[in-house]
Amino acid sequence: MQAHILILEDDADVAYAAQLSLRRTGARITTLAHPGQLANALQESAPDVVLLDLNFQAGRTDGSEGMQALARLRALTNPPQVIVMTAYADVALAVEAMKCGAADFITKPWDNARLAAAVDEAMIQRTTSAAPTQNSALMGDSPPMKQLRRLIASVAPTEANVLVLGENGVGKELAARAIHEASRRATGQFLAVDMGSLPETTLESELFGHRKGSFTDARNDRAGRFLAASGGTLFLDEIGNMPLPAQAKLLTALERREVTPLGADRPQTIDVRIVSATNLAEASLYDPQHFRPDLLFRLNTIVLRVPPLRERREDIPLLLNHYLAHYQRQYGKPARQLSPSALDALCSNPWQGNVRALRHACERAVILCDGENYALADFGMAQPEMAPAVNRAADTIRLDALERDAIAAALAQVQGNISRAARLLGVSRAALYRKLGKYGL
Repeated sequence: MQAHILILEDDADVAYAAQLSLRRTGARITTLAHPGQLANALQESAPDVVLLDLNFQAGRTDGSEGMQALARLRALTNPPQVIVMTAYADVALAVEAMKCGAADFITKPWDNARLAAAVDEAMIQRTTSAAPTQNSALMGDSPPMKQLRRLIASVAPTEANVLVLGENGVGKELAARAIHEASRRATGQFLAVDMGSLPETTLESELFGHRKGSFTDARNDRAGRFLAASGGTLFLDEIGNMPLPAQAKLLTALERREVTPLGADRPQTIDVRIVSATNLAEASLYDPQHFRPDLLFRLNTIVLRVPPLRERREDIPLLLNHYLAHYQRQYGKPARQLSPSALDALCSNPWQGNVRALRHACERAVILCDGENYALADFGMAQPEMAPAVNRAADTIRLDALERDAIAAALAQVQGNISRAARLLGVSRAALYRKLGKYGL
């Protein structure tokens, strides 16, 4: 059965932008302009994922209409996954929505890659009841994965700060979520911040909050992420991309266990556990020209290393079965089998994009396969025996092959740092994420 995404948003332009961004999911997408239309829509078809705005009337900022719609959706017999859409200044309201059952929130204007990732995760959560530490990217019986799960089980009940290391696509955020879900803070919030995407000019407001009038666009008080995550876990992703001046401000907050919102007279005590992550090589983290040693020692009480897929190839068949079954359900496609030769080739593939690349390849195969069984070509891979010899003649080099090589070279040059690679290539982070998925990097 085809998956159904419902967008509940009064701004037609915003709703259309979300539709365009989510077309790649293959799901049926419908839109509503007001919560008053929800009752009739639910009688026709129950959605799997709902993108929910919180304010609909001009001038309203309390989110009451959106919260009522959330309560109605959560009261359904088989409730959908709800992703709240909120303006930058209303993060605290989105956090309240998560306490009431929302699965995630995104701020407007959103990053397309962030929106796609949130919807993908919501789809997976909708169709699987796996426990957090058995989440798809953390599946596997290989020794490295068993060791990782043992470490998570040991570390989670403590209050120790954790630094998660690993390449792009290995599941670092999933490891962080598993730590939170197995901790004594599991009933609190898990809030993720992409540190690499935060401009230094807004970092203090994002993390520490601000008071109304503290700067030109500060029209309301705003709780920063540290205060919004009080009693829970704050996940600082791409921590290695923070500029040094911003690292100093973060260090001060962690040392004093308090933050001072912009424009406030007094500091406020914080009660959060910090889990951070980076795809940088460890050597870069120990370079004081790149990362402050005193901040590193605050963050890396415990270090978890999520292994790349090439180091746990025995887990690939399990992951293939999981994602193929997931996308078969999502797109209403029949179950098909993998031939032994295709399975061998997929297990031998280097999977430079790790689990994320494998997941995209499975989605592609489910959508494109029209045979009795899955063929290697359905995954976007050539049969080994049919692979053409390398030919450097200009008339045989495909444009997308050149683009893929350029992206791979840029990633290698900056040691996998997405933000720096995007700047090097002259594209946005969102565009680069889409191309990583396209080429399986």
